[in-house]
Amino acid sequence: MEPAEAAYCLIYITASSVEEAERLAHIVLEKRLAACANIYAPIRSLYWWQGTLEKAEEAVLILKAPCHLYPAIEKEVLAHHSYQTPAILEIPLERGLPAYLQWIAAETQNAST
Repeated sequence: MEPAEAAYCLIYITASSVEEAERLAHIVLEKRLAACANIYAPIRSLYWWQGTLEKAEEAVLILKAPCHLYPAIEKEVLAHHSYQTPAILEIPLERGLPAYLQWIAAETQNAST
């Protein structure tokens, strides 16, 4: 038996600062594309970029949303992000507290896509 497609996901996004992460969160939340946003900062990132090993202090934005809204979230984040190639990653949830998942569904039912 094949596993069912996840209905809910976490969307992991790196940002240049807490301010940028908050701005992106507001854009997504105001459109009801996600029910909640968490921001973790500062984080220390080390990564390869255009052949050079870089390091930076960044913020992580984690959104909680129905998976079917991921394309709209990605589009909004790309349109307003300062990075040329931001990390925007969908992490499907296999399970969660049913009442919490119902809350995500209720808060995003009028999403503006």
